Amino acid sequence: MTFSGIPIAALDFYDDLEQDNTKTFWEAHKHVYQESVLEPMKALTGALAEEFGSAKIFRPYRDVRFAKDKTPYKTAQGAFVGVAPETGFYVQISAAGVRTGAGSYHLEPTRLAHFRADVANELRGPELERILAELGAYEIGGETLKTTPKGYDKEHPRLELLRHKSLTAGRNLGFEAVIHTPELLDVVRADWQSLTPLVEWLSR
Repeated sequence: MTFSGIPIAALDFYDDLEQDNTKTFWEAHKHVYQESVLEPMKALTGALAEEFGSAKIFRPYRDVRFAKDKTPYKTAQGAFVGVAPETGFYVQISAAGVRTGAGSYHLEPTRLAHFRADVANELRGPELERILAELGAYEIGGETLKTTPKGYDKEHPRLELLRHKSLTAGRNLGFEAVIHTPELLDVVRADWQSLTPLVEWLSR
């Protein structure tokens, strides 16, 4: 399957879904999801698989069993290439356009302890700082503590990094004309290549 870009219909679909997140709307427009969202995402991630690995394309249905929000459908289509536990590359389509990213979206307690130990390490910590400094075009995100992690000095020079419970980097391509063209493949590839040092650091 050749990737030819994300159709405008994909963005319109999610714009409408945000307004009418019901089974009735979904069933009437499921063909739009299949043709304009799912198939292009499969083509995009398939073209990147040889270099980065196979992607998991997330299901469009929300798990509402324990949620206050009972709307049944996700308002974005994401795909994730995992290279380590909860760590890898991400791309998303929504009403807001296209977003690319990478990192660790969750650090379970053992990995979080290793992460903080490496951030505090005088070799590994500055290495991560250099990697993040070189990602000036990307937003650095992730869940963080408001306080100092237990066992660490509140005056630690990398305190802000130590507060992270997850660490990601990404950027919005939004509605740039390129997202509707085959060249989006090269843009996503270039973003993931730029974010590879962060993924490799987190994977180690």
